[in-house]
Amino acid sequence: MTPILGCIADDFTGATDLAGLLARSGAKVSLRIGVPDHPPTDTAAFEVIALKSRTAPCADAIAETLAAYAWLQKAGARRFFFKYCSTFDSTADGNIGPVSEALMDRIGTDQTIYCPAFPENGRSIFMGNLFVGEQPLAESPMKDHPLTPMRDSNLVRLLDPQVRGDVGLVNRLTVAKGPQAVRTALDGLRKAGKSHVIVDAVADSDLNIIAEASRHLPLLTGGSAIAMPLPALYAADGLLELSKGAVRYEIPKATTVVLSGSCSAMTNAQVANYCKQGAPAFRLDPIDLAKDGTTAVLAWLHQQDLGLAPLIYATADPASVAAAQRTLGMAKAGAIIEDALSACAIAARDRGARRVIVAGGETSGAVTKALGVSALNIGPEIAPGVPWTFCTSAGQNIALTLKSGNFGTETFFSHAQSVLENT
Repeated sequence: MTPILGCIADDFTGATDLAGLLARSGAKVSLRIGVPDHPPTDTAAFEVIALKSRTAPCADAIAETLAAYAWLQKAGARRFFFKYCSTFDSTADGNIGPVSEALMDRIGTDQTIYCPAFPENGRSIFMGNLFVGEQPLAESPMKDHPLTPMRDSNLVRLLDPQVRGDVGLVNRLTVAKGPQAVRTALDGLRKAGKSHVIVDAVADSDLNIIAEASRHLPLLTGGSAIAMPLPALYAADGLLELSKGAVRYEIPKATTVVLSGSCSAMTNAQVANYCKQGAPAFRLDPIDLAKDGTTAVLAWLHQQDLGLAPLIYATADPASVAAAQRTLGMAKAGAIIEDALSACAIAARDRGARRVIVAGGETSGAVTKALGVSALNIGPEIAPGVPWTFCTSAGQNIALTLKSGNFGTETFFSHAQSVLENT
């Protein structure tokens, strides 16, 4: 069918997050890893292309995104969605603003919205300021993110230096008045030359209002949650038919490996919880890897019973991360870990692992590419924004979950396994 919405995500966990929330509607969702190298065929109502562009050089991120846009346009999509993290992960130079502006230029639109709010996961925007739970973004653990430290909570100030156009705000007081008030505010900001509009949201009801008010725009940007109301709105417009039929999954056998590269506060807690449960675990140290390579961890993995779901992790506290970056450099420290976890993923698969749990956006991208995965089918949801997915790797059927570092509860790793057992 002709896609109703073409979506581009700037990392792999974000793509599965978005695809999982869209799939809640019962609509067909297709998730493709990277820009397909073949013409569009067998497309779904919602097409999602996962890129690994969040921390790529800005020019590369723009080029990849525009290539994804071209593929989606060729598939027939006329509405587009750019998905980034609900904590607005970016630097002073981008990539959120420059990528969005490049899409606007290519599409030929003079306005879009920015709404990374995800209330179900504790991400809200009030008077232009992003909160993580009750903490302003700049006071949350995101202030110490190793690649995109977030030192300002105000999205207007964060976005302004990233774009050529002017930035405006539709605040919560306007959103509370309903869709027409938001639409009127957007029109007023357009007339005032405001091309880039931050929109407040503190509850799911706000997302419904914002989606209804802005669905006429050819490009929307934000976290996954702002896209969640769109299937029902498109159905109400007569653009698609939703089905709530039961979906059947072929569950691979319970041979599992858990790979964690995220150093977020939540992933640190998840690793600690999993180790406390007695799971076999091996900690990767980037400095040791730089000197000695992956021989030790691969030898350890070879000795493990995959029925016990062993954990290999580089997750560490901010001080340890900073020390490694001082010694190796930020880019090299990250690349060493990604390469090691990718090698572990391949070795585990070749030893018979058929369920792979990955924590961290950059890690997920590296592991998915290493496994040669080109497409994912969306399965049952483990936590808000984190589904199991199903794919093939080297001819094997694999269950794969890609978790954003900050998502899930402390028991995520064990809970993810129980979800498949009870499906």
